[in-house]
Amino acid sequence: MGIDLVELWNHMSIVVKFITVGMIAMSVFMFYVIAERLLTYRAASDQSIRYVQALGEHLRQHKLNDALNSARSMSKSPVAKVMESGLTALLQGREALKTEGPDDVGNFDLVDSVNRALERVKERETSSMRKGLTYLGTVASATPFIGLLGTVVGILGTFQKLKGGTVTINEIGPSISEALVATALGLAIAIVAAMAFNFFTSRVEQFVIDMNDVSSEFIDYVLREGRA
Repeated sequence: MGIDLVELWNHMSIVVKFITVGMIAMSVFMFYVIAERLLTYRAASDQSIRYVQALGEHLRQHKLNDALNSARSMSKSPVAKVMESGLTALLQGREALKTEGPDDVGNFDLVDSVNRALERVKERETSSMRKGLTYLGTVASATPFIGLLGTVVGILGTFQKLKGGTVTINEIGPSISEALVATALGLAIAIVAAMAFNFFTSRVEQFVIDMNDVSSEFIDYVLREGRA
């Protein structure tokens, strides 16, 4: 037996219609966020893999400028952006030490400067990768209650009809149906939002691990050879 959505809509009260439209609007933006994050994470993952492979070769050959140019060409990779900052700090620090001399630059610590540059960009990139996830979490937690509000309003409408005396199922059925539809819609949206939130959170954590790993390896490189 099918559900006549048009008939359900026509029998909905103004309040339930408003609630339903609100949840549909939230779901539309939710799917936009999901699509945008999927494309962003895919591009970030692809570019990060390519950059890490290129970075290893550049560092083995001590081609820091090539590593920096490669990082700048991969603007969608959080790993590349972190390394761009670290490589820039390393090259500028080494140039300052070479040009001014250790006595002129005071107690300048090249490794500490590189590490601080890496940490600043890691924080910014992590925040950028989490963009939209707060909204998904909010939708996942709020829409069941919004749907429940529609249910309560629908049930109240049913009770109002019962006050008139004897009524048939055909008279109270639409009110009960609109109550159940509001709940079902809220739960459906919440399920999708919760699954997307958990999936994207795990992706962000993986990007953070990648940034930390590459940063740590680069600091080792600076400690081993970067002062030269």
